[in-house]
Amino acid sequence: MCRLFGFRSSTPAAVHPSLVTEKNSLLIQSREHKDGWGIAAYGAEPLPLVAHGVGPAHSDPDFERVSSRVSSHTVVAHIRLASVGAVELRNSHPFHHGRWSFGHNGTVREFARHRPAVEALISPSFRPNIKGTTDSERCFYLFLTRLSARHSLEHPVPVESVARAVAETMSLVAAITDQPGDPNRSAMNFLVTNGEVMVASRRNRPLLLSTGPSCGGVAGLPPVGTQVPQFVVASESLCGGPYWGTVDEEDVIGVDARLVFHRWRVPELAGGDLFPPVNPGAPQNAA
Repeated sequence: MCRLFGFRSSTPAAVHPSLVTEKNSLLIQSREHKDGWGIAAYGAEPLPLVAHGVGPAHSDPDFERVSSRVSSHTVVAHIRLASVGAVELRNSHPFHHGRWSFGHNGTVREFARHRPAVEALISPSFRPNIKGTTDSERCFYLFLTRLSARHSLEHPVPVESVARAVAETMSLVAAITDQPGDPNRSAMNFLVTNGEVMVASRRNRPLLLSTGPSCGGVAGLPPVGTQVPQFVVASESLCGGPYWGTVDEEDVIGVDARLVFHRWRVPELAGGDLFPPVNPGAPQNAA
């Protein structure tokens, strides 16, 4: 298990409290989730600034140093409790490719056995980019495979298309790993952004949403179509209080570039013919 944090706002803001000083900040959570950390922050440039550490965030001065300097409109942060793959820098989240950053809370069931089948769904143009040994990094490149089949990764992408690629990734992996009637399912809470849109999914792990600054949003999820001040997702409440809404199981939520809130069900997004692989000979819109 790991812990995720995603932040999207119309104006840059400091995330140091959420990462370090709130009573249940990621730094506090890292006492249990101690196998590495990462922060991706987006500024004026299209590509994120990304920092990783291999040790516990609570005992790594770089985590607090990086956190204190981040003032951004879009941030993805992650602390890791290793389940698949060694504790190595190359296995620390968030993973990134071009404009895109990706974190995962969960585990792909029996990944060692299913790894070849998952990798077979990844476009050959992306496979050389895989550096580590985790299930999460492969889910990221499967997501990029699905998204790049429809859009250039170097240009703005509709939030609906990002959500669809997330749901397709979840459904394709589940079709490989899950057994009918077995409650031990692959857990796939994904968080992905290109700095403009941000999308998160829930499957077999808790996921919470806040829509106000400094944990001051209204409890519950906002109505679809609402423009929110901020979009903050986390695996746990960072500050206590009635400021967090619970994302439903098998839901995908997100905001577009204007911070308009969207919500979908995975089966609705992932319907249709998922399983034919992307044509290996077709050009891919990779970043």
